[in-house]
Amino acid sequence: EFPEYDNLYCKYCFVYGHDWAPTSGLEEGITQITCKGRQSSHKLIWNFPLETTFKSTNPSGWPQLVVSVYGPDVFGNDVVRGYGATHIPFTPGQHTRIIPMFVPEPTWRLQKFTSWLLGRRPEYTDPKVVAQGEGREVTRVQSQGFVTVSFHIITKDMKKMGYDVGPPSSAIAPSATSGWSTEEQPHGL
Repeated sequence: EFPEYDNLYCKYCFVYGHDWAPTSGLEEGITQITCKGRQSSHKLIWNFPLETTFKSTNPSGWPQLVVSVYGPDVFGNDVVRGYGATHIPFTPGQHTRIIPMFVPEPTWRLQKFTSWLLGRRPEYTDPKVVAQGEGREVTRVQSQGFVTVSFHIITKDMKKMGYDVGPPSSAIAPSATSGWSTEEQPHGL
């Protein structure tokens, strides 16, 4: 939900540890631009499915989904409207995650005015920093809406590795299929 903005799109990527490897699907991408619906004035719905499969022998560095939302400012410049990240759920089944979004803020008022005037807002050169703790403690940020993501998780052979994450499943682990919006979705995307 981004009450103040319209015509937004998402860029996404996955961040994962050294022992993890994607086996199928895209590691990063971009959605279509969406507009607010007539029925609900604050809801933006992308309905953009992601399907990625990872493999690993070690749970350390469990994959995270990083989302960056962009849209036009008053001058028509494409600017960041929010960053956020969430871990891919550990257990099989359907999961919903609400990702709080934030944007970096200039430190001084003069920087804020200059960035507004020139249309060059502060943003991360690499959005993957959002999923990591290093360096974020010195960044000033402002909360800016949220994104709701629906996950459909399938795991395989987790018990063989000594991890009990729920009922057994027969697919590859973990496979993350998700759709996202700023509104919770029913079971089918």
